[in-house]
Amino acid sequence: MTPFLGEFLGTAVLILLGCGVNANTSLKHTYGLQSGWIVTTFGWAMAVFVAVFISAEASGAHINPAVTVSLAAAGKFSWALVPSYLLAQLLGAICGAGLTWLHYRPHYAAEENQGTILGTFATGPAIPAMPSNFISEVIGTFALVLAVLYITGPVFGDSPGKLGALDALPVALVVLALGLSLGGTTGYAINPARDLGPRIAHALLPIPGKGGSNWGYAWVPVVGPLVGGCLAALAWLALQPG
Repeated sequence: MTPFLGEFLGTAVLILLGCGVNANTSLKHTYGLQSGWIVTTFGWAMAVFVAVFISAEASGAHINPAVTVSLAAAGKFSWALVPSYLLAQLLGAICGAGLTWLHYRPHYAAEENQGTILGTFATGPAIPAMPSNFISEVIGTFALVLAVLYITGPVFGDSPGKLGALDALPVALVVLALGLSLGGTTGYAINPARDLGPRIAHALLPIPGKGGSNWGYAWVPVVGPLVGGCLAALAWLALQPG
């Protein structure tokens, strides 16, 4: 499996399982309806676990543009590979969201609440306040990427900037902690592809009565994680010995 395919497949599985738990806990007539935030956060954490385990050997399991850019900024990944990784992640996210819709298609057809439908695809703020929403995404992604930078190896220049299969569990636990502690403000995208890919899928898919895709908010879960990740890279570099 090539790195491009690894990132595509890993991100597709991440979104299939992640948006899948959103759908299972939100859409009408599912067995998981109203099972709550704990199920949602645990589902996303396990989605990360499976995605990292699948793609680790092929691509290093970035599955997140903020991780890819931050690893490059920290000198742990080649800038020349960044565009192909970002493309694979975005396409994988769109594909994963499409598969989620296909799986839950009768339930989407039965759901009348436009906000519920969009919420199974993309994130949104509990209280719409753009500056605060942006800061939430920056802080959450800062914590995620700082953890990833240490997991991939603390010695500058000696690490390829890749997560291995054994790193799947610690990264999943980091995502679980972030969801439980910080996810209540914006739904913790902490991953531009995780939000943008499904939002594009929402706009394209033939879902009855789905409403708009809230593009006015879409920049927050894209720019915020990229800024937070780069700040984490700067902090990691500043903390290195010598």
